[in-house]
Amino acid sequence: MWHRIKGSSWLTPLAPLLGAHPARVGGLVGALAFTVGLALNPSTTPAEAGPSPEPVAAPTVTVTVTQTVTASPVPEPSPSPTATLRVAPEGLTAAAALAEIPRKGRAPDADYVRELFGPTWADVDRNGCDTRNDILARDLDQPTFQPGTNDCVVVSGVLQDPFTATVIGFTRGPDSTAVQVDHIVALGDAWQKGAAQLDLELRTGLANDPLNLLAVDGPTNLQKGDGDAATWLPPNKAFRCEYVSRQVAVKYKYGLWMTTAEADAISAILDACPGQQLPDGSRPTATPSPTASPSPSPTPSPSATPAAPPAQFVAVPPAVEEEDDQVVVDDDSDSDVSLYFSNCSEARAAGAAPLLRGEPGYRSALDRDDDGVACE
Repeated sequence: MWHRIKGSSWLTPLAPLLGAHPARVGGLVGALAFTVGLALNPSTTPAEAGPSPEPVAAPTVTVTVTQTVTASPVPEPSPSPTATLRVAPEGLTAAAALAEIPRKGRAPDADYVRELFGPTWADVDRNGCDTRNDILARDLDQPTFQPGTNDCVVVSGVLQDPFTATVIGFTRGPDSTAVQVDHIVALGDAWQKGAAQLDLELRTGLANDPLNLLAVDGPTNLQKGDGDAATWLPPNKAFRCEYVSRQVAVKYKYGLWMTTAEADAISAILDACPGQQLPDGSRPTATPSPTASPSPSPTPSPSATPAAPPAQFVAVPPAVEEEDDQVVVDDDSDSDVSLYFSNCSEARAAGAAPLLRGEPGYRSALDRDDDGVACE
């Protein structure tokens, strides 16, 4: 390439030194080629032998991992929704309340038993008396009480019966079923129309609510059974407006429903008394509690009794009755241990049915609707 560009070889300047000796030229060319080769390939240059370096041990690294675990807060379970009583506005008429009650069909009653509404005649207001005696004391004229019961156990009185418009004498004992305490909305009817969805506390309240209870003629109450207004109304027509207004008030208060036939029957009754107000007791009241002193002492009184929990109901059994030297007492508080039937079939087979409260063989477990008459 050099001689093409310059027109002469790169050895031309060396010609005077080399003269005409081709051997010199060849030797020089060989030496140059060797030198250039070494320069271009340094790996062929012998390296001076040196001591082999000692292998360096890789450092040992100990890694300690400390894991800090932050526990996620455990969510507290959300409280179950608690059904509450419906408060009727002041001045609400029975007809207006009726319009707000849902219409539905009856639910099955195959699983209904009286115990689903709590203990029989519980003391829900914690006044020391069971509900039955409270209602008898409220509804009877001239009530008398068993001594030593703090005017709790009613032993006699006179009933102005609203169902029949008759006067009935009440005496505690074998004939006490002449006067019975009726559930205005029967518990069996309530169970099929929404009470099954209430909790036990509200069902117990429904069964013992004075709004839903009335002392009435016993035989007439037996005719009613679990009937609603579509199937049964009091014979005393003058009382029907008040009667159905109570049914409306109870179902409104506890969020129960009605069948269409039931609502239509009540509406027809209320047409005759369009201004009929809901009765007293339609608005829930707080459970009585001990009255606080205006200036509480820092030291609690040793005689102070703490209020019972609201959800706890205490059943107060009726007083033991003595008739003809026969003591009536057992686990059911109403039965006679001198005669026992395990079920109503046995009672009917023996010709003893129906069994009245206070009679031999009566047990509250056989009294499905707790009206004082078992196996009717």
